This record gives sequence, C-alpha cells and structure tokens, in this order.
Amino acid sequence: MICVKNLRFGYINRLFIENMSFDVKKGEIFGFLGPSGAGKSTLQKILTGLLMNYQGSVKVNGIEVKNRNKSFYEDIGVDFEFPSLYEKLTARENLAFFASLYKKSLDADELLKSVGLQQDADKRVSDFSKGMKSRLNFIKALIHDPKLLFLDEPTSGLDPSNARRMKDIILKQKALGKTIVLTTHNMYDATELCDRVAFIVDGSLRALDTPHNLIMAKGASTIRYTYLQDGKEKHREMAINRTGEDELLQKLLKENRLLSIHSSEPTLNEIFVEITGRRLE
Repeated sequence: MICVKNLRFGYINRLFIENMSFDVKKGEIFGFLGPSGAGKSTLQKILTGLLMNYQGSVKVNGIEVKNRNKSFYEDIGVDFEFPSLYEKLTARENLAFFASLYKKSLDADELLKSVGLQQDADKRVSDFSKGMKSRLNFIKALIHDPKLLFLDEPTSGLDPSNARRMKDIILKQKALGKTIVLTTHNMYDATELCDRVAFIVDGSLRALDTPHNLIMAKGASTIRYTYLQDGKEKHREMAINRTGEDELLQKLLKENRLLSIHSSEPTLNEIFVEITGRRLE
C-alpha cells in the first residue's frame, strides 16, 4: 500500500528526512515511533501529499505522491493530532460537510454512535470538550470509507474508556482490510495495535520490526516467583531460559508451594532507548 525508497527531504540546507526506505503492507497497522522533532509529522505530510518537493520515490496506493490528483484523497483518511473542525457547526453538520467532498460516505449517525457522540450530534463543536473534538475528528477521517488511514496520536488526551473505544475501532478498521499508519510516542498503543513499528530519530530509521521481535531480540525475559519460608514471603527472579537449572523452583513446583509466578519482558520504550539512546516521551 505504501512504498518509500531513498526518501530525502529538507528545507534550505537542513535535512529533516535522510535516505529513508520502507514498505507498508495492505491490511497492516504500521507505527512510527519517535520523540518530538524526530521527523514523524514531516513524514506523514509527505505521505499524505502536503509536502511534495521531496527526493526519492514515495508511492501511496500505487500513486507517486508528487504526481497525485484529486482522486488520490478518495482512498485516504487523515486524523491529525489537532482537530480541524468548523466550530460554529454541529457535529452532524461537520460530518455532512466533509462527506460532501467525496464520492461516497458512511452513515454519520452510526459513526457518531461508535465514538459515543450520538447524544451530542446537534451540539455546536465550539461547546465540545477537547476529548469530544478528538473523537469527532477521528470519525471525520472515516466518513468516506477510505482504504488507508493516517492517524496521529489518536488516543492523546482521552480518558481510558474513550481511548479503549478508539483502539477497538482502529482494530475493527484493520479487520475490514484497511491499512493504518499510526504516528505516536505512546509505547502502549504501539505495542497493542501495531503489526510492525519503525523507530525514527533525527529523520532516519533506526529499527523496523514487529513489537514482539524487537522486544525479544533485545532483552531476555525474566520470571519472578514468590514462596513462603519460615512463615515469611520471599521472592526470587531469574532469566526465563534458566528455569530448568533452578532447583528451588523445581522443588516448590513439586510441593505446590508457589504463591505467585510472573514473567516480564522489556517494554517497547526500553527497547527504543537501548537502540536509539533517546526516550519516546
């Protein structure tokens, strides 16, 4: 769905993106992770045709972006981090207006219901909270049923309940065969949602793989178990691939004396720091 080869982009004498190449497969959720100023937003603007004076090749849905025409946007939905809505219009009126820009559209009421805004459909957007605007902006990107979604921090500023609602919709879109490009510095969202992630720092790719492979390749999993000894609770920790050598653990298992046992792996944020030397936050 997306093919980028030897991409370079900059202003005057400063390069923001240098020699970047990657592919995004149809039907996958692909995440860009990086700290602020890493080049994520610039890359998103190039992929969506807002910046076209790049070098190299950027093909989206089979079209070289710098050669795009109006039909290019019929298959693309974009949800930027900051909502772009008409505040004097109601939520329903906003969706009706944006739907009119495309050849096809989904049912606005169903979309409003999906993000819990059905009771506020006829309220002016100027009266919406930040989270309500974020949810409305999200379904605005879905109104024309695009094949490809670009989502920039889709759960930012949302309470846990609405963040969960948004993530469920994203996963549903994937199940419908949509391709989703997720830009975030939220490691939990990336780990849960993304099939593959790309680490971006200073305009270059530092790593690209599945979250699981990145985690397992860079850090050994550990287990931690607790047990009673002389009436006191004690704990022990060890590498998961050394459990067969732990005679105490074997003894506790045979005697059914374990109180708890847990496995743990490094987080995606810890892997990012190890690979890039930078933090996602």
